[in-house]
Amino acid sequence: MAKKHHFFNTYLTATVSVSLVLLLIGMECVLGLSADNLFRQVKENVNMSVVLTDETTSEDSLRFVTLMNAAPFCREYTYISKDDALREHVDKLGENPAEFLGYNPLQASFEIKLNAPYIQADSVAAIDSIISVYPFVDNVVYQKEMIGLLDNQVNRLSIILLAIAGILLIVSVVVIVNTIRLHVYSKRFSINTMQLVGATPWIIKGPIVRKTVGLGFMAAVLALLMIAGIIYAAYYQLGFWLIPLTWQNIVFLCGVVLLAAFVITFFSAIFAVNRYIRMKTSDLYYV
Repeated sequence: MAKKHHFFNTYLTATVSVSLVLLLIGMECVLGLSADNLFRQVKENVNMSVVLTDETTSEDSLRFVTLMNAAPFCREYTYISKDDALREHVDKLGENPAEFLGYNPLQASFEIKLNAPYIQADSVAAIDSIISVYPFVDNVVYQKEMIGLLDNQVNRLSIILLAIAGILLIVSVVVIVNTIRLHVYSKRFSINTMQLVGATPWIIKGPIVRKTVGLGFMAAVLALLMIAGIIYAAYYQLGFWLIPLTWQNIVFLCGVVLLAAFVITFFSAIFAVNRYIRMKTSDLYYV
């Protein structure tokens, strides 16, 4: 009974230790997905205004609508007529230029919101060139400086987040490897006994590796439950989801945690067992 109790305590301690480290890896993924979602939302709020000439016909507008419906860079668009533009101008500034000019000087336009991957200085300039070719397009207006600044800031923050994630991942792997080595350490004499009776290295490794991978799977499930709890708790406290709850994000998060658990525990167990297989019986008392 004492041995079973000791084994249970060792197994439970290793499972909890590995799950806490997998929790750290999972939260790194949550941080990355959250940052990506924030960057995408900021980018997709950038507008491109396509100003039309006064000679633009309904056929010309239809041609442009067809282009926008087929263009991969266009997320959504809104047509603003001359009258709509005048009403917006009056609402914002309180002055009606048509009253003292005798005509409406404002032009019709299409307000376009681009897909996030295209909010880059080079991509937006290329889109400008494509749209400006049409003779009924008078001008294409967008905030070049803001797009360039946004692009630079996103790249800089992405590098910082990747560096932090890399450091945390290395620390996480080291902690899991040491935890698995301690878990296998308690079996070093059993490994040596199996060698003495003629067991091959793979016969010795098989049960230990399977149990260790099973430990990693249980730890991964526990880590995912803790991550889900953190996400839901944050939602009720902050009022928004840390990550969009799409099936792609959920599959990605679960896949990363499960894959990390399998790869790290599998190879850690093999390396740890190999160490004790190569040791002489007398050396086992001094490790």
